[in-house]
Amino acid sequence: MMPHEPHPGAGAERGIMVVVVGPSGAGKDTLMNLAARRFKGRDNVHFVRRVITRHRDAGGEDHLSVSLEGFASMEQSGSFAVWWEAHGLKYGIPAEVSVALSRGHVVVANGSRSALHRFQAAFPRLKVINVTARPEVLAGRLEARGRETHEDIMARLARGPLTVRGEYDVTELDNSGSLEEAEQKMIGILDGLLAKTR
Repeated sequence: MMPHEPHPGAGAERGIMVVVVGPSGAGKDTLMNLAARRFKGRDNVHFVRRVITRHRDAGGEDHLSVSLEGFASMEQSGSFAVWWEAHGLKYGIPAEVSVALSRGHVVVANGSRSALHRFQAAFPRLKVINVTARPEVLAGRLEARGRETHEDIMARLARGPLTVRGEYDVTELDNSGSLEEAEQKMIGILDGLLAKTR
């Protein structure tokens, strides 16, 4: 299998693959965690545990931590439906998602705008949720993390647009306001997709 090539046969599903993307500070991890709790116990909604070449105690999402060598071995054996590189790390979506999709379920994954073309090649029914916030809100949240200087943050925000480029089925979710409001928006989007799989 060539690097970044979609997993063979990954496109034969009846369900919907949902990829949540958005810039740092938009709150996509928080919203995904809230949605996962809301849908807990539902057998037709699945939240993907990604494989990442990052230490398991690094914080953030619950992921399967592997070494670069382990990731390469999994990629070569066809263990990923999609994989990509970003910020010096490698990320993989397990190929087992095709089982849930073949049953007509909704599968939700934390993705990357730069990898959407790979998701689209692998999954014919792809929905993109682009979580955004106003630039000043993003800047405030990033500054609160204390990982970057104000200058670095402003340079990051100036590097590119917050919208998704390309021919994708995208729903924009503005998380500039209250977390409760954004959570309800996320739940509403997923409920709407579930109705389409019945």
